[in-house]
Amino acid sequence: MKALFSAAAAAALMLAAAAGAAPLKLTPANPQPSSVKPGLAVVYAYPQDVKTLAEASSALKIGSETGRPIAGLDNRDTEEGQNTLTAKRPMHVAARITGYVKLDTPGIHNIDFLTNDGLLAKIGGQVVGEFDGRQSCDSTIVTEVEVPSPGWYPVDILYFQRLGTACLHMRMGPDGKRPKWMKNSAFGH
Repeated sequence: MKALFSAAAAAALMLAAAAGAAPLKLTPANPQPSSVKPGLAVVYAYPQDVKTLAEASSALKIGSETGRPIAGLDNRDTEEGQNTLTAKRPMHVAARITGYVKLDTPGIHNIDFLTNDGLLAKIGGQVVGEFDGRQSCDSTIVTEVEVPSPGWYPVDILYFQRLGTACLHMRMGPDGKRPKWMKNSAFGH
């Protein structure tokens, strides 16, 4: 019982610390890109299996190939057997997704992602979404960020899909308001 109480107290302390933490300040691209093509660039690896972000990263280092750019981060849950994003197959896929997102409204915002399976998402140099494991299309923890100025912000995402269906979405909204799906038109590379 004492161990259970200690664990609950520690969890409550972590939540309180997170709630009081300052927003992560995003850094805009410098210089700002002068011409951007729609969508995000992606490279894929096709390991025999992938269960963690470390395994996805290793697979991409061992061998990867450029895929067709993805339209953005509004990729609905697939039907089983449909390819993951623009990959050549539906399962055992690791991806590195890069480019920019156009953020027009300065201030404090909340970001989260829906992912199936693992995700490590950085925007403006900050980790804004992370899930290291396997799950159905579900959300990450909401991250509070500060957008200092309108413009393009670098995007760098490590993603993997293991079995079944696949999804990858980003939501964002001003602090105090419900985050909305990011339109694919907000992304470029």
